[in-house]
Amino acid sequence: MSVEEPPVVAGERRLHVLTPLRRAWVPIAATVGVVAQQGDRVAEWASGLSHLLQALAMAALVVVFGTYGFLSWWFTHYAVTDSELRIRTGLLFRRTAHIRLDRIQAVDVTRPLLARLAGVAKLRLDVIGTEDKDELAFLDERDAVALRAELLARAAGFAPAEAVAVGEAPERELLRVGPRDLALSLLLTLSVWAALAGGLVAPVVVWWVSANPWAAVVTLLPILGGVWAGTAGRFLAEYDWTVAESPDGLRLDHGLLDRAHETVPPGRVQTVKLVEPLLWRRRGLVRVELAVAGSKNEVLVPVASRAAAQAVITRVLPGADLAALEFSPSPRAGSRWVVPVWWKGYALAVSDEVFAARHGRLCRRTEIVPHAKVQSVRLTQGPWQRARGVADVSVDTGANGTVTARLRPTPEATTLLHTQSTRSRTSRATSRPDRWMT
Repeated sequence: MSVEEPPVVAGERRLHVLTPLRRAWVPIAATVGVVAQQGDRVAEWASGLSHLLQALAMAALVVVFGTYGFLSWWFTHYAVTDSELRIRTGLLFRRTAHIRLDRIQAVDVTRPLLARLAGVAKLRLDVIGTEDKDELAFLDERDAVALRAELLARAAGFAPAEAVAVGEAPERELLRVGPRDLALSLLLTLSVWAALAGGLVAPVVVWWVSANPWAAVVTLLPILGGVWAGTAGRFLAEYDWTVAESPDGLRLDHGLLDRAHETVPPGRVQTVKLVEPLLWRRRGLVRVELAVAGSKNEVLVPVASRAAAQAVITRVLPGADLAALEFSPSPRAGSRWVVPVWWKGYALAVSDEVFAARHGRLCRRTEIVPHAKVQSVRLTQGPWQRARGVADVSVDTGANGTVTARLRPTPEATTLLHTQSTRSRTSRATSRPDRWMT
């Protein structure tokens, strides 16, 4: 029985011819899982077969896996129309994704190690209103870059013919993090050393108490995984971190083995967070993290001097002068009875452009929200806080996040509740619309 290809819409294209190799791993992984679960029965069944039948069975599996990969690739198409990107997938159950171009907020190009060796890349799309990213894997590297440029140009409102001619938007490098600075930042992170110490001590304690070496191994493995993710894994992911400015947003390139090209979309940043571990502050180093509506891009700068980080932040939050922010700490009289010791880490600063709250003593975190991104304002006060004359003021953003100014004097918190609501409403009315290619 022959398999007929569904009708092709004008302009539809297929993925790279190496994609079937990736798709074939799905049934392979399922087969390996079954064999691992039923190992004794499979071994008993295989031992009863001759060498010829064993070879034929392996060949049949290869044919089945290869056929699955080929058919899944054959039935996958994508096309760019005047208003949307269509992705048709599915061998038995068809699925068509209609991605509106005006809802696209970021298009990322990622190149895993094996994909880089094969000259292919993966295209991932951030779409407003969805949590999961749609992706096209894999495309030829040049086709992926060209398609990304075309999608961003279409999202900016260019006509189809103009979008192809526009090509990749130019960029200007703003900051590059060298391997030495990245390695130094990891060595100066106390949490890394704490995890490493835990990885050395915990298995020994478990072995001593239980007298079972396997229990120690089971304890050691997840700890080693956490240490790897916070040290070598983070170094590999953030290696050669580059921030560049372009008309379609800030572009982030990073990665030693798996290379990623991400975009911070203009106007979609809800919150900026400055992270300053204890040993970093002595050297004036900071880490900049983001909360972007509908996106999982969280890091803007892995490590940089405070001046360099602020220069990049001004490109994300135009008009915000972080150096001019004056933080007022929580009052000693009421705060020390509500949160002993750690109350000294709380502070608040409000300017004409942003609402900023600080917390933490060992690792200081400063969260900054533009007034135009505030969705709601809340004042909360428990019975013990009322008795001590302090309250918390929280602002909610479009990225399902909350920034809280803790332990403010009650009169100040009440005034801040009303003034912040007014600032947010006024800022939204006067802020520029989020646009690409401006």
